[in-house]
Amino acid sequence: MVKIDPYKLASGCEGDSVKEIRLIDIREEILSDNQNLADEIRKKLRQNGVFMLNLMSSPGSGKTSLIVETIRRLKDEFRIGVIEGDIDSLVDSEKIAREGIPAVQLRTGGACHLDAPMIESALAAMDLGAFDFLIIENVGNLVCPAEFDTGAARKAMILSVPEGDDKVLKYPLMFSVCDALVINKIDYLGLSDFNLDLLKERVQMLNRKISIFTVSCRTGEGIDEWCDWLRREIAAYKNRC
Repeated sequence: MVKIDPYKLASGCEGDSVKEIRLIDIREEILSDNQNLADEIRKKLRQNGVFMLNLMSSPGSGKTSLIVETIRRLKDEFRIGVIEGDIDSLVDSEKIAREGIPAVQLRTGGACHLDAPMIESALAAMDLGAFDFLIIENVGNLVCPAEFDTGAARKAMILSVPEGDDKVLKYPLMFSVCDALVINKIDYLGLSDFNLDLLKERVQMLNRKISIFTVSCRTGEGIDEWCDWLRREIAAYKNRC
């Protein structure tokens, strides 16, 4: 429902007459509608036994690289599909397709995030009975994707070492809503002043339940631990379905 708050404006009025300003909170209505649809998506996925992960990060942090490494380790255990979100281009979808994995590309045309209606349109193009595990590669952005529920069972984010350890201070909501944090490109640690212990401390003060993984998609370090977490989450999810 749209919220309308009346305010009285005294300036610019003639005599004792008062004009009314009607404030319509469009953002609240949009988020409410999105949440309702996201809940419907979750219900549909549960009915089909499909676990969906929403993977978020800033541009260039390594989302596609992590997805490719994850696919290579899990594709013999799960039927995997990927929903790719990009403002433009098919570059990431082509990388996924080369791994032999079905991908649906969502071209947002300027939108800086994926939301429930976009995910619903992607799922409509997929046979849910053909999948166990779907990965959403959200648009590269640490702000908007954190606000919009996609209907995913779990949310994860990537922070790469070159981005710096202060991002949790600048974008706290993203770190607050995620179930897992993947710190990528740890092979760069020796070349930077990135303080890994300080980052973990800040994140855990904000989100006590978050699981943290340190990985390098280039060397493969830490990817197995990340995949083990996914296995546990998928197994627990399917037991609840």
